[in-house]
Amino acid sequence: MPRFTSRTLVALAFTLVVWASAFAGIRAGLHAYSPANLAILRFLVASLVLAIYAGIAHFRRPELRDIPGLVLTGAIGITFYNLALNHGETRVTAGAASLLIASTPIWTALAARFWLHEKLTATGWSGVLVSFAGVALIASGEGEGIRLSPQALIILAAAVTSALYMILQKHYLGRYSALEFTAYSIWFGTALMLPFGNGLMHTLRDAPASATLAVIYLGIFPGALAYVAWAYVLSHGAAGRTSTLLYVIPVLAIGIGWLWLGEVPRLLTFAGGAVALAGVIMVNLRGRTETLSTPASESVKPDELQASA
Repeated sequence: MPRFTSRTLVALAFTLVVWASAFAGIRAGLHAYSPANLAILRFLVASLVLAIYAGIAHFRRPELRDIPGLVLTGAIGITFYNLALNHGETRVTAGAASLLIASTPIWTALAARFWLHEKLTATGWSGVLVSFAGVALIASGEGEGIRLSPQALIILAAAVTSALYMILQKHYLGRYSALEFTAYSIWFGTALMLPFGNGLMHTLRDAPASATLAVIYLGIFPGALAYVAWAYVLSHGAAGRTSTLLYVIPVLAIGIGWLWLGEVPRLLTFAGGAVALAGVIMVNLRGRTETLSTPASESVKPDELQASA
């Protein structure tokens, strides 16, 4: 993995594990909160955490010319993605949802090819497809199998917008640190969620403490900290290639569910996990990314990366 230092690898491991744990947290939160209110409360907590840090670290204000783009990243990567995912998972089986979300690296690699001029080798594309096949095995090995409902299109749209968010993220990480970009996108994205928060205060008063604590956990760890860590990782590597590491998340989620919730995976799930990991290895060891022509605005400035650390 080119340019991945020990600090980057720690940030990567933290992000993958914490995002994998979010599935259990979302399930716990949905017992008391609606999909929209769960997303709003989660990112209000994340926004507060980042605001406290901003007050200490004295973030730079965004340039006027960048504000429309930062609002767009918040709208698609925070607002739409989380509202769509939460709503979709109320009707779509866990296996189908994980398979649809796991298509994000494919969309990211395609978008990075056209907009960031990143090029995967034939082996790299083969690794992407192998990992996707592995996730399909994981999904089919879980209890309810893969049965798509109309809400599956909502989750598929969330996967596509997640890919677009990563592409925009790669662009703005050339001018802002990982912390600054994450804070601005989450703040704008949270503000755009607020109109959907009908009954939030009433639910917050009546919800059991376990559900509220789960949402707070989602806001601090899979929300604020993991988004910052992923931005830091993405600033050190090509978007299309780095996103293939997200295929590890379903594997970790199965393991966390086994240890935390007692959900014993099936043999087919283990096989799918092995195939998904093999595809990740193919991409990152044999699918070297070639940069055709990266604009100066997409290059990463060393001083800004140091600030993000």
